[in-house]
Amino acid sequence: MKNKARCEWCLKDPIYIDYHDKEWGIPVHDDKLLFEFLVLESFQAGLSWLTVLKKRENFRKAFANFDAKKVSKFDKKKFDELMQDAGIIRNRLKIEAAINNAARYLEIQKEFGSFDKYVWSFVKGKTIVNKRKSLGNVPPKTAESDAMSKDMGKRGFKFRGSTICYAFMQATGIVDDHVDHCWKKSKK
Repeated sequence: MKNKARCEWCLKDPIYIDYHDKEWGIPVHDDKLLFEFLVLESFQAGLSWLTVLKKRENFRKAFANFDAKKVSKFDKKKFDELMQDAGIIRNRLKIEAAINNAARYLEIQKEFGSFDKYVWSFVKGKTIVNKRKSLGNVPPKTAESDAMSKDMGKRGFKFRGSTICYAFMQATGIVDDHVDHCWKKSKK
């Protein structure tokens, strides 16, 4: 895999390369994994994705392996523990958002039957495959991420701006933004 052409953003670190090759842009339809990405993308806001990836296992432990039912019930004691956990990103607003968003996620599951059905509805159930010659051609948000962000806001989600939603869409394969020369680019 060393000689394969990849998206330039992942070439800075072996952790990035592994994530790019094994996860980024692969369509996700598992609700639990979608919730994990939603939480992680919200914690990434204003920081490097590499910081989040390096702390991912700690996040899994701290957030009950992203069991939304458990996370939605986190109380003040658990919140205080999270604020002291050096293994994660200790940001009061982001931790509060993760707990809040777990409850909103459960509401979406109840209404739509699955979180998967909800998030994929913004692209009519099919991955948007973009033509990207370079990183410079990748926008920070799109009409679809704007729509997702707006709808999530109406439903009470926090830390769900359009840029976060677009990063979530890229990570979970709702959007394929691999550059055209990347070996992972969809051939559709």
